[in-house]
Amino acid sequence: MERQSMLRTFILAAALCGVMAFTANAADKPKRTPLTEEQKKDKQALMDKYDKNKDGKLSKEEKADMTADDKAKLEKIQPGRKKA
Repeated sequence: MERQSMLRTFILAAALCGVMAFTANAADKPKRTPLTEEQKKDKQALMDKYDKNKDGKLSKEEKADMTADDKAKLEKIQPGRKKA
């Protein structure tokens, strides 16, 4: 009986540590700043130019068709975004 109580306490402590670690990690992520009107226009221009299937997202193939200058513009508009 005492062994079950110790096991329950251990499992509860481990679960609490996991939750605390997850919460602390989520709080460390920086918030994205909203795009300015100029950035929105520039992004829309790039989407109009390269989004061939008009789904509102750039696929790997569509990004591969981008020029280096346009890739740099997109990175400047939305830095650190996940690569497709």
